[in-house]
Amino acid sequence: MANHSHRFIEEFDGFIGFGLNAESDMDTVIYYLQKFSDDQLMQHLRKRLTSQDREAIFDLISSLLKKHLTEPEYHRYFMKDEH
Repeated sequence: MANHSHRFIEEFDGFIGFGLNAESDMDTVIYYLQKFSDDQLMQHLRKRLTSQDREAIFDLISSLLKKHLTEPEYHRYFMKDEH
């Protein structure tokens, strides 16, 4: 069985748009991240992303994980292992 899931994008039927309110902003961020991480899209984009693009994506995600997760949470929710 797979460790990762993207159920939100498959089940969400609400408003997608940024700037209306905090709730729809968060829904939109989740929606965009799950769409962005789609395997087919990533296969297409990986050929086009510059080293600066890759570094910016990696740095943004890493900094958010460090800011908002403890080390045990990082391993449990992001790495999907029990550290």
